[in-house]
Amino acid sequence: MKTVALISGGIDSFVAAAFEQSRGSIIFGLTVNYEQIHKKELNSALKIGEFLKIKEHKFIHIDLGWLPSSITDKNYIGTNHQKGIPPSYVPARNTILISFALAYAEAIDADSIVIGVHCIDYSGYPDCRPEYIKAFQRILDIGTKKTIEGGRIELKAPLIMMRKSEIIKLGFSLGLDFSITWSCYKGGLKACGICDACRIRLEAFKKAGMPDPIEYETNST
Repeated sequence: MKTVALISGGIDSFVAAAFEQSRGSIIFGLTVNYEQIHKKELNSALKIGEFLKIKEHKFIHIDLGWLPSSITDKNYIGTNHQKGIPPSYVPARNTILISFALAYAEAIDADSIVIGVHCIDYSGYPDCRPEYIKAFQRILDIGTKKTIEGGRIELKAPLIMMRKSEIIKLGFSLGLDFSITWSCYKGGLKACGICDACRIRLEAFKKAGMPDPIEYETNST
């Protein structure tokens, strides 16, 4: 069975891809440089593909740098996270990324797409919820040559209802090396330790009872 895995360079996409691989899928990786500030994750994505020895790993470049988000614009402030969607939200990002993965899946006659989204212990993005995954599956079911001709491409989100600490434990059970991952929204040499992604990651490792193997800036933790 062929699976296209969206690999960002972070923990979640790493575990999701590894989990599908452990279930017998042949993994074809897709990593997107969308002009995010934290481009260090692209190097982590490459390391993840090599670690998993995936069949093929495509890197593509699109420009989402013009979108209002603290991930794509260093000067963007946005709303207070306590009052709504966080400023790190990139408009329609998952819709765009899954669409590229879908094109790749059709091109290689893959059976599924896997994405590492989850809706517990997360930043609050609207495109990481079960309702979103179910809705996008409907698009896959009616909008591709393969599905019209009687086949199916399944959109898989195996981590969707897992806590971050549970995802980390699953990764350890699969023998994954989290030192090669990158979560921080900022593009420094070390993780900042204070952005949403860092805070969620640090808390998850603490709850999992395991040390986080990456380095953080001095006094950030």
